[in-house]
Amino acid sequence: MNLINILNNRYSTKSFDPSKKIKEDDFKQLLSLLQMSASSVNLQPWHFVIASTEEGKHRMAKGVQGNYKFNEAKVLNASHVVLFCSKTRIDEAYKEQVLESEANAGRFPNEQIKQMTKDGRTLFVNIHKEQLKDEQHWLEKQVYLNIGQFLLGAAALGIDACPMEGIDVQILDEEFGLTEKGFTAITAVALGYRGESDFNDPAKTPKARLALEDITTLV
Repeated sequence: MNLINILNNRYSTKSFDPSKKIKEDDFKQLLSLLQMSASSVNLQPWHFVIASTEEGKHRMAKGVQGNYKFNEAKVLNASHVVLFCSKTRIDEAYKEQVLESEANAGRFPNEQIKQMTKDGRTLFVNIHKEQLKDEQHWLEKQVYLNIGQFLLGAAALGIDACPMEGIDVQILDEEFGLTEKGFTAITAVALGYRGESDFNDPAKTPKARLALEDITTLV
């Protein structure tokens, strides 16, 4: 695998070929990308609504009307669309759920380490909830860690993607019952394979980034 080649080929796909669908084996790997992402104190404060059927994509497209109509074709022509959702708050029951999942996986050789993990997680949650008062923003940042890994992983599989913040989160929260589940929509990612007419394809429109010397400091 040549990471530089993958990065140069990856881009925000503006036009998907509706006749091309993601294979089941690749889809399973995409699911693993979602599940295995890093998050602060392994909090995993996310949920994913995945549309692959025509019915599902039309439900997702309810969130790309009006001001966001320019994203409708991406949603409807994509093979799959993933709606990335963030928890809006962390309660004791959820922290206990995460802790027990870790215990069941065999992460704790003894009760002392389990308690240390619990205390450390509580410390960070309380810092953002009580001191910085940015709990929801902090949780959303964890979801963006997942999105970044997801985009790179999809590109490594040869799957094109387009992350879209141009969505009506209130409509999608209502459509998928997210609010009552303690979540809110953040970003949608359309997945599939680029269409021949896509003007943004790097083969037609070269990618542009700031020079390395402008964005790095070597010490």
